[in-house]
Amino acid sequence: MPFNVSRRQFLATAAAGAVLAAAPRVITASKTSTPMILGEGEYKYEVIHNWPQLPDMYTWQTTHNVAVDKDGLLYVIHEGREQLKDHPSIFVFDDEGKFIRCFGNQFQGGGHGIEVRTEGNEQFLYVCGYQQVKMFSKMTLTGEVLWERHAPMDSGVYAVDEASNPQKVWGRDRFMPTNFAFLPDGEFLLADGYGSFFIHHYDKDGNWKSHFGGPGNGEGTFNTPHGIWYDERPGREASVVVCDRAHNTVQFLTLDGKHKETLTGYGLPANIDTWNDLLLVPELKARLSILDGKNNVVARLGDDVERINSEQGVREDEAKWRDGKFVHPHDACFAANGDIFVAEWVRSGRISRLRRVS
Repeated sequence: MPFNVSRRQFLATAAAGAVLAAAPRVITASKTSTPMILGEGEYKYEVIHNWPQLPDMYTWQTTHNVAVDKDGLLYVIHEGREQLKDHPSIFVFDDEGKFIRCFGNQFQGGGHGIEVRTEGNEQFLYVCGYQQVKMFSKMTLTGEVLWERHAPMDSGVYAVDEASNPQKVWGRDRFMPTNFAFLPDGEFLLADGYGSFFIHHYDKDGNWKSHFGGPGNGEGTFNTPHGIWYDERPGREASVVVCDRAHNTVQFLTLDGKHKETLTGYGLPANIDTWNDLLLVPELKARLSILDGKNNVVARLGDDVERINSEQGVREDEAKWRDGKFVHPHDACFAANGDIFVAEWVRSGRISRLRRVS
């Protein structure tokens, strides 16, 4: 499977040859006699697949993104099924993987991006949905909606009814937001990664201000700007980082969208997180990459790229998943202590914890 594959081609290839069960199977954390260690040197991690303890009454449907709050609680959003209106899309787990609460039914069938932001002495969730959902929200950590927003019609890039009558329709004139980047002044950026390919700039109250990017061949334009992050690692000039997924690149931009640098050599890079001077890039092509403060790749974890490129149906068939290997990392984030949580784009969902051991 070529590395310039589109999302639709990737979906079709991943599904080919698969035999789907009538309902997804609920699985618990992988148990092995000895710890499974990934990486080497300073970047060694014990991997625990299926780490959170999901109650039997719930099931994952394509786990998408993860975020951690200051208390160490893990927030997981999955796509969910549009027809299951009463099933939550957001699940919360403590530091031992124990289920705490769930909410977010309004994102069912389109749950995608989730981030935790500290504002003053409080923390909030920013959540976005694609497919038929086509909105983003600011919420409390317990799921109370503070505001909701739909397509920014003032931008002039969307179909006339995109905000007032959202439908599961794709195209460059459609709104399919994928994730957020938080700016130090309280404002934020929102990547329309599956829709217009623009990056939208909002004030702290969720009012649209401007946009940059859009479809193109790179260097400030994109083909699926799926993940976005504000990079303020020490010793570096602050940048907006965009995972230009279908171009297999990571772009560094100024705050107003001017191109600075492009990193190549990735397989459908999906999202970004940072911890100290490290930058984390989950790649849908079966691995995690860790970069140092000079943007040198210092670790590639769980690499199973060759097999995933050649073998069909792995996404749907848990029997084909291998301990210590990733299938399709869609998001990953650091915990405060440097541990890593990984959400994979697999049909029945998988969340792994990588415990830092060096």
